[in-house]
Amino acid sequence: MTTPYASEAFLHQILAKAHAANASDVHLKVGRPPGARVRGEIVYFRAEPLEPKDTEAVARLILAQRSGALASAPSFRELDVSYEVPQLGRFRVNMYVQRGSVALVMRVIPQACPSFDDLKLPQQVRALADRERGLVLVVGHAGHGKSWTLASMIAHIVATHAKHVVTIEDPIEFMHEDGRSSVSQREVGVDTDSFPSGVRSSLRQDPNVLMVSDIRDEATMDAVLQAAETGHLVLSALNAPDPERAVGRLLSMSSNLHETRERLAECLQAIVVQRLLPRADGDGRVVATEVLLGTSSVRLALKRPEQSVSLRELMERGGASGMHTLAMDVQRLVKEGLVDADASRHAIMNV
Repeated sequence: MTTPYASEAFLHQILAKAHAANASDVHLKVGRPPGARVRGEIVYFRAEPLEPKDTEAVARLILAQRSGALASAPSFRELDVSYEVPQLGRFRVNMYVQRGSVALVMRVIPQACPSFDDLKLPQQVRALADRERGLVLVVGHAGHGKSWTLASMIAHIVATHAKHVVTIEDPIEFMHEDGRSSVSQREVGVDTDSFPSGVRSSLRQDPNVLMVSDIRDEATMDAVLQAAETGHLVLSALNAPDPERAVGRLLSMSSNLHETRERLAECLQAIVVQRLLPRADGDGRVVATEVLLGTSSVRLALKRPEQSVSLRELMERGGASGMHTLAMDVQRLVKEGLVDADASRHAIMNV
């Protein structure tokens, strides 16, 4: 049986409508019409519910662009890939199987790499991109723009420094052109076997800066720490709501807690937390941040937490050094009229 979703033009029409609505994601799942997340909520197209043949057809189209040949049938349980639509943009695609049928979530990636000014990121983030070495972690919940922040940092480095930048991504999202810096972008599963092998091999590629899109396991964490310890600037992301739980996640991956604490304390430059909040005027969302910098007090707290005050207290006290908490930044956004007080309280309570 045929399906309109086997047509590339039909799929691109759906993606174009979602893009025009400023959607962040497109959802395709059997039993529901195509959906899109707009201003944080999922809305559905006026269309018939999708059938298994529809979502399988979309998966085939996406896999065909990736491999150059149609597969007889999708043979995965979950898979991350990228998909490009001419004159529209790129999408980060997660395909997965639920209740025996294929489902897809397609994250919209803007055609132009966002700048610090576009994202309204604090000056501290720009300064971190200018560092020569060490580890910078961008953390937050899924869907709160971590990859955008990493991309803006890479774009800044490429435009202002004469360096070699290597990215290890799964999949590649923003495409970076060479500027003052040279950029080599490598996709896990296509250009390298895994995050750990990609990071380790990159150390033989004369890099100044490494960007690792995600830290998921001990092997990747070890490779990232090694790169930061050997004089490289390493930028990476982690799903965690605050610096304390980001550190906790890293330690939970480790088989040697004491050694990992020492290594992290020595190479950490900063943990930047971000959370997207609805704008008071209803026009999209605005980023609220939390910044923990690798000061001597923070390093001591990481090494000897039982002998130091908490990371949160250090952020609350560290305004002179450029640190601040999420609550402090939300107060600024309320004062500037960018978010309303009720939404901000809700956001903080649900961190």
